[in-house]
Amino acid sequence: MSDGFLHESLCGVDWGVATADTVAAPPLPPPERGGHFRRWTDDIRQLLGVTPDTHRMVAGWPQLQPDGPGSWDRDALDRCERALDAMLDDGTRPALTLLDRTLPPWLDASGGWLARDTAEHFAAYAAELGRRFGDRVERWITSTDLAGPTLADHVAGMYSPGRGAGRAGLPSVHHILLANGLATQALRAVGVTGRIGTTVTLVGGYAATDDPYDRLAVERLESWTNRIFLDPLLLGEHMVTEDDAAPVAATGCVRPGDLEVIATAQDLLGLSWHTPFRVTAPENLPRVLPSGKCRGALNEVNRLLVGLGFAIVPFDDVETTAYGWPLIPEGLADAVAGLHDQYGDLLPSLSVVDNGMGDLDLVDDVGHSDDTRRRALLRARLSWLSRLMAAGVDVCGYEYWSVLDNLEAKFRYTRLYAMAVPDHEAPPCPPIPSDWVHDGAFADTAVPDADRAPGLRLVPTAGRRAQPAGAS
Repeated sequence: MSDGFLHESLCGVDWGVATADTVAAPPLPPPERGGHFRRWTDDIRQLLGVTPDTHRMVAGWPQLQPDGPGSWDRDALDRCERALDAMLDDGTRPALTLLDRTLPPWLDASGGWLARDTAEHFAAYAAELGRRFGDRVERWITSTDLAGPTLADHVAGMYSPGRGAGRAGLPSVHHILLANGLATQALRAVGVTGRIGTTVTLVGGYAATDDPYDRLAVERLESWTNRIFLDPLLLGEHMVTEDDAAPVAATGCVRPGDLEVIATAQDLLGLSWHTPFRVTAPENLPRVLPSGKCRGALNEVNRLLVGLGFAIVPFDDVETTAYGWPLIPEGLADAVAGLHDQYGDLLPSLSVVDNGMGDLDLVDDVGHSDDTRRRALLRARLSWLSRLMAAGVDVCGYEYWSVLDNLEAKFRYTRLYAMAVPDHEAPPCPPIPSDWVHDGAFADTAVPDADRAPGLRLVPTAGRRAQPAGAS
């Protein structure tokens, strides 16, 4: 794909940078705050000749309402106002995330997302910020991640030891979705001018083998990660599994009218993307891995997942980041294509957010940041994405996410849930696969309609192929 086609196909995208910096918190010293913005915008400028001009930061609910509902920290509100005005004065369009996983302590102590009242408090918080800052914020993202505070915390117990309640924690999924719908309605009621949406952590997988049970395992993975949030948001109904069970609805947390609120139309849907997964049926673990490694493959995360009918195993001969995420540039486009196949015209405009932090740790032979390799990976990912847009998928935005954010969570995730790292001392570093350069992302022309596989998926298979194009 030529540079001209890449630039033309992506020219309508809003380019930006996002961080977990909290604008309501006391400011960091200048070298620590904002430096990433200049560095990561250089990557986009080098590849596309455009300068990202939106900057999304976290409002900071715990700092803004530390003492309970109806009370506000005046200094924190002033810091928000000054930060937004400073961005506007600098020619940057501000965007705000209302929730970045953490609740005010008084809400966390009363049950967090297991308590229905949390949704009502969140809507009131959103309305107040909308009244104060609605004329200055370009884009409102209600939550940076719907899965983290719910599935990861209240179901799996990933963040707070002892808090994981298994299926008894599933009401948290319903309540955070209800909060998003109520907050969207509240922001519109106070007349905000910016677009409103939320974020799902997009998960995509490749079947480890051609076995039909492995392809079914991929569908189960995507049901428990994507559909559990998107079916209520887009279809107005909670996910129903292959055996006709509705796990969230079965908890009894749904009240009349809830699903209509949850299905409130969004102006955009944020897709947080980190890494694709190689997926197998639990009974196929001995086939996919040498027998000596099967027990090791049942790490903490797989002990949870096998109960849902799937497991995650390492890719073969694929370079990984320092914390074990495989570098497969077409994975994002494949996952977005799968989403479009699932929901079609029901999808709002898509904005790829929180993307990039999984591969910015690439270094060269002497330990310096490998800008060339990092940009080659980014360019490959964007090239695959541009082919989807040429096929008609509405992608309205892309935000480069700082590698420096959420380090504690990432390293904890890696230590407890590192399902992608093979047994060797250092991640492999093979040459950049040739088909990044010749066969796919850098092809001279876009794929003709006549040659495109049925649907929009970039890799034509009856189910899912065993290895992505970027793997060697």
